[in-house]
Amino acid sequence: MSSSMFNNNNIQISISDEDSDELGRMRVRVRRKRKKQNHQRVKSELTHRVLRFFVKYWMVLIFLLAAGLLLFEATRIGKKPSSVDNSEHGGVTQPRKEKNSRLVELEKPSLEKKPEGNLNRLDPVTKVIGGVRQPCLDLLPPEQLEHLDVPVNGESESPVKKVVYMSNNSIPYVEANATISQQRSEGTRFNIFTGNQTFDQRQKSFKVNETAEVHCGFYNENGGFRISDEDKSYMQNCQVVVSTCAFGGGDDLYQPIGMSEASLRKVCYVAFWDEITLAAQRSEGRIVDDDGFIGKWRIVVVQELPFSDQRLNGKIPKMLAHRLFPDSKYSIWVDSKSQFRRDPLGVLEALLWRTNSVLAISEHGARSSVYDEAKAVVHKHKATPEEVEVQLTQYHLDGLPENKRFNGKKALNEASVIVRKHTPLTNLFMCLWFNEVVRFTSRDQLSFPYVLWRLKVLKNINMFPVCTRKDLVNSMGHIRKPKPLLS
Repeated sequence: MSSSMFNNNNIQISISDEDSDELGRMRVRVRRKRKKQNHQRVKSELTHRVLRFFVKYWMVLIFLLAAGLLLFEATRIGKKPSSVDNSEHGGVTQPRKEKNSRLVELEKPSLEKKPEGNLNRLDPVTKVIGGVRQPCLDLLPPEQLEHLDVPVNGESESPVKKVVYMSNNSIPYVEANATISQQRSEGTRFNIFTGNQTFDQRQKSFKVNETAEVHCGFYNENGGFRISDEDKSYMQNCQVVVSTCAFGGGDDLYQPIGMSEASLRKVCYVAFWDEITLAAQRSEGRIVDDDGFIGKWRIVVVQELPFSDQRLNGKIPKMLAHRLFPDSKYSIWVDSKSQFRRDPLGVLEALLWRTNSVLAISEHGARSSVYDEAKAVVHKHKATPEEVEVQLTQYHLDGLPENKRFNGKKALNEASVIVRKHTPLTNLFMCLWFNEVVRFTSRDQLSFPYVLWRLKVLKNINMFPVCTRKDLVNSMGHIRKPKPLLS
């Protein structure tokens, strides 16, 4: 029994132990609850402290945040040039290079990459008129362009019916290069190609008669600017011509774009080169084919350029298209720094036929006064102060106004694109303009308003805005400087 009682006591003792454990656990739970309450009390006090701090210093915090954002944005802007370096030249981002080589690449002007941004772009250039965006050049729809015909009607009521070009083929034959070189060394710009126009002849050339007699280049058959008989034969069959030139290795040749099938059939594209340009283009892989073409351009190689100044040689095809293409009715001149990108027949319709004009040329984008343009020419070192002073002094003595306007528009032009009908009056105008360029400076912007003012009777001119000129061509800029001819 005692054993049984002992066992019972053990049981009782065991029960007593469990009870004590349960009480202990209760005590533990009580302590933990007190701890949680203390934690919440501390958290609440910390929150109040933060709020009080923010209320007290909120302006300082906002200032620091704004300063940090500005610093971050400034850092991003500073990194942009190196990360999107070639986005305008094809959209390909180049990997980063070493610091020194990268700086050299950024500072070095890339003449080879410059044209790629504009080459072959056909998107229209637009302007806003009365809140409505409109195209700068309003061409006919493509289906109408395909059926455009070249008008055959002659010029009506023109005071000039015929132009006779002064020439002298009786001069004894002398080796052309030797003669031209001799005249270059004498410092005169007139030579046996232009004829030596006297000042009295210049004055008389501005008098309007039904039959006008004027110097207009090609004065003597030994004067230079020789073209092969094969090229002459091709040029005589052109009724509408788009022309350009590059002498002395000048600019690259850009293929015209945007033309209709009708223009491809009816329009000649002629590029005048010399031997230097031919060699330069050949070295870059542009080879004239057996028919005399590179792409759509007929390449006409000129021998014996008359002037040592390549800019002056370039004025011959630019201003004397009626002499080079005697049977042509219309011509469009495009500077070598540009890519012609519109349909030629559509351009003639929009700028000449629709407006009843015989000459279309772009207004100058920056200035309207010849005298202001003269200052800019000297400032940019495009002519010497002495020769500009001689020209402007003569124009001032002749009475040229400082702010001459033509039919409400400024007469100062940007002559990189010239669109014209070949009539006796426009032919006379271009001859007079060429003679002024030969007599004074090669900057034709200075002489155009003067000739327009002196001739007076040429009124139906379309002085179109700069945005129209930008729509006519993709401008590349000059790639390389032409090499001058040696005296």
